[in-house]
Amino acid sequence: MAVLATVLVILVAVLHAYFLVLEMFLWDRGPGLRLSGFDAKTASVTKPLAANQGLYNGFLAAGLVWGLVAGDPVGPAAQVFFLVCVVVAGVYGGVTTNRRILVAQAAPAALALAAVLAAG
Repeated sequence: MAVLATVLVILVAVLHAYFLVLEMFLWDRGPGLRLSGFDAKTASVTKPLAANQGLYNGFLAAGLVWGLVAGDPVGPAAQVFFLVCVVVAGVYGGVTTNRRILVAQAAPAALALAAVLAAG
């Protein structure tokens, strides 16, 4: 179970690193436009907000990586903390913005959280 938990935490960290790149650097380009559904003008206006979101996603990814490399008891506790943050953010985003966020963000983090708790 520990190997599965590690793989799932890595997956969530990589997803959030991708979200950082997408929101901070690609928001007003093809991938960002496809994700948001915005036209170029709206993407340009909302770019600072997306960059802020991307930065937060980077902090979540960094926290998960820290949890993976830190030893007991800090590592597993950090993983649980940051995965709970991701789940809460994903549920909030899914309810207030777009239901796809539940699948793309909250669900993988919830699976990783369950695996980390089961492995602990």
